[in-house]
Amino acid sequence: MKKTNDFVIRFANVNGTGSASANFLFAKSVFRMGIPISAKNIFPSNIQGLPTWYEVRVSEKGYLGRRSGIDLMVAVNPQSLEKDIASVKEGGVLLYDCTKPLYEHYLRPDIRFIGIPLMKLCNEAYTDPRQRQLFKNIIYVGALAELLGIEFNVLEDLLAEQFAGKEKLIPYNVQALQMGVDYVRENNLNIALNVERRDLIGDKILMEGNAACALGAIYGGATMAAWYPITPSTSVAQAFESYAEQLRIDPVTGQKKFAVLQAEDELAAMGMVIGAGWNGARSFTATSGPGVSLMNEFIGLSYFAEIPAVLIDVQRTGPSTGMPTRTQQSDLTEVAYASHGDTKHPVLIPSNPKECFEMTALSFDLAERLQTLVVVLIDLDLGMNDHVSEPLKWDDSRTYDRGKVLSADDLDRLEKWGRYLDVDGDGIPYRTLPGTHPQKGGYFTRGTSRDEYAKYTEDGKEYKKNMDRLLVKWETTKTLMPSAELYQSAYQSDTGLLFFGTTAYAATEAMERLEAEGGQLDAIRIKSFPFGPEVEDFIRQHKQIFVIEQNRDAQMRSLLINELDTNPAKLIPILNYDGMPITAANIVNLIQAHQPITS
Repeated sequence: MKKTNDFVIRFANVNGTGSASANFLFAKSVFRMGIPISAKNIFPSNIQGLPTWYEVRVSEKGYLGRRSGIDLMVAVNPQSLEKDIASVKEGGVLLYDCTKPLYEHYLRPDIRFIGIPLMKLCNEAYTDPRQRQLFKNIIYVGALAELLGIEFNVLEDLLAEQFAGKEKLIPYNVQALQMGVDYVRENNLNIALNVERRDLIGDKILMEGNAACALGAIYGGATMAAWYPITPSTSVAQAFESYAEQLRIDPVTGQKKFAVLQAEDELAAMGMVIGAGWNGARSFTATSGPGVSLMNEFIGLSYFAEIPAVLIDVQRTGPSTGMPTRTQQSDLTEVAYASHGDTKHPVLIPSNPKECFEMTALSFDLAERLQTLVVVLIDLDLGMNDHVSEPLKWDDSRTYDRGKVLSADDLDRLEKWGRYLDVDGDGIPYRTLPGTHPQKGGYFTRGTSRDEYAKYTEDGKEYKKNMDRLLVKWETTKTLMPSAELYQSAYQSDTGLLFFGTTAYAATEAMERLEAEGGQLDAIRIKSFPFGPEVEDFIRQHKQIFVIEQNRDAQMRSLLINELDTNPAKLIPILNYDGMPITAANIVNLIQAHQPITS
């Protein structure tokens, strides 16, 4: 039976051969035909030479989570060919380079093999070795377009956009696409998968979370970024610099109104961010779990000295080096309680590029309002893969919340000012910026204990008073964080699903599947830490809650137990930590293995 707009295709390539742009061309072409897609780039942590895969789920129903089982494998890497053939689901299709015959023991009777002599076609058409390699990828995209019914003019339009300013390259790429199309037609090749144009996209866009975070930093008023390269966060800083080159240049003088500094390590990067924040600049750094580990000392300084800073943590698998190019949600407890001593940090947890943009912009307001480090916590899947997203929007009338910053006139009116004095009862003191007043407002910033007037002391009562005030500020923080999203207007079940970040894609699909089988579930998506009253109420109103997360030790569950004093028996962990995004099927199987869900 023909499957229309509902299949998974995987490309098996060699890292560093130029396949990424060809595979993305395919993904964008389906998207341009009005059909939702979800793309996953599965690549090694070395520079080049090892197998890499690119997986695209085409889903007319709008399911954007990863789905297990490959319907169509495009296998052009001999190194991984045996494994690639084995991963095709029964009844699926393998498209391969038949320039050389397959080993007999590779053959499977339950899948269909379609051979296209990609290398032979390239050798006949091109003499340059690099062209042969690059255009081989474009040829199979043309072949797929003909096999699946992708409109050729869509591919032509995408190539015109890709090579704007380099128009001389367009005819060569169109020629390669046509070679693939012609081979399929001349050999009467066909498969039972196809793409039909729909109008299911509207004004949605495809965007990486890292780029959205970078743009959010620009619109959020950031003028300084300090960073040290680490997968998968490097492109945040790179995108910020690229956007700043467009949006942070004085149109009259040509002067750059931003700074991007590559530090010698992650600790130094965080130190620079704190220094800039102390001086009044909105500043941030981007890193991953190992970098957060190194930053802990300065993170504690931000908390205790109460200096605004923003950290974008793009999570990967750990511990130690782990799998640098695989995804996970395993930095939760690390960022929530980073540094030694009693510390707690506000954490924003977006699930899509639009939220990456909005929450990153918000993080700078929160950092200055609360005078502390704020963490934007995403993962590799969201950060480095293209996701379908609502368009990014910004209100030009929006003003920045600079928090409690005293002006020179404010200082003149004050009889006495204490840097760490809580005069409003919200735990947040007033601060000054360097150079505000010629005589007033100066204080010594330190990471050691001090009194309300920033004077050094080791008096235990003064230390305790300060730590208790920070807890008052934590209560204020709860009122400023984004509320969790509820998926029902009224509770309908004794059982709930709780999830966050990119688990939302698979969790919502799993919920639909369970309900279709007669089960009824309520659901909530956590958007921030500390948790708001709606999270506590959701837990209180349900007998059991399945907590879906992508780490081994159920870190979100631990935070809920620790912060809300929740009965651990209520919270049932649903875990995935193999480095790949969790699937709806996995969630359904784990829930049903624990206890069948009935209405």
